[in-house]
Amino acid sequence: MLAALGISIAFWARLARRDDRLIFVYLGALVGAFVGAKVAYLLAEGWKDFGTPDVWLRLATGKSVLGALPGGYLGVECLKRLVGYRQVTGDWFAAIAPAGIAVGRIGCWLHGCCLGQACGPCWFTVRDAAGIDRWPAVPVEIGFNLLLLAAFMVCRRRGWLPGQHFHVYLIAYGAFRFAHEFVRDTPRVLGPLSGYHFIAAGVMLLGLVAFQGRRRQEPSRAIQV
Repeated sequence: MLAALGISIAFWARLARRDDRLIFVYLGALVGAFVGAKVAYLLAEGWKDFGTPDVWLRLATGKSVLGALPGGYLGVECLKRLVGYRQVTGDWFAAIAPAGIAVGRIGCWLHGCCLGQACGPCWFTVRDAAGIDRWPAVPVEIGFNLLLLAAFMVCRRRGWLPGQHFHVYLIAYGAFRFAHEFVRDTPRVLGPLSGYHFIAAGVMLLGLVAFQGRRRQEPSRAIQV
C-alpha cells in the first residue's frame, strides 16, 4: 500500500506544478479512496469479523480496491467543485490507478491475502501458506492492470478518447472484477455471488454513466503530461 501511495505521489507531483489547486484535488482523491475502500470492505465481508478475537485488527486493516475507485472518483469531483478547478484530470488518474493497484497487489501476493479459490493442482495454480493449490487471483489482477496501463499509454499518445480514460478504467475494472470474483475466495452472500460482485457492478455502472455524461458535454480539455 505504501509503495502504491508513493507511485501516486510521484505521478501527481509532476502535474501539481501546473496549478496549486491540484494538490487539493489529489488529497480529495486520497481521502475518498481510503473511505471508499473501508466502506466497501465492511459491506462485502467486514460484517463477518464481528465476534472474532482479532475483530478490531481486521476492521482496522481491511480495505477493498473496488471501493477505493468510486470513493476516489467522488472525492476528486467534490474537491474540484470546491476549489473551482474545471479541467479534466481523469486521464492522469487512469495511469495512476492501474500502476498503483498492480504494485499494491504485489504486497497481497507476498503476504498471502486476496486468495483465489482452491483448485488444481495445475500448471497455472499457486500454492498458499497451507500448501493448498489455488487460482492465481493476485497474479491475474496484476497482469490485468499492467495491460490496461499499457493500453492507456497508447491512447494518450494517439489521442484516443481524451477525457474518458478513467471512465473506461472504471468500466473495465468493474467488469473484470465481477467476472473474476467467481474464482476468488470471498464470502458468498447470495448463491454464487459475493458482496464484491454487487460493488463491482456498481463501479461498472458508475463508469458507464460518467462516460455517457462526458460524451454529451463539449469536447473536454484533458490535461496532457
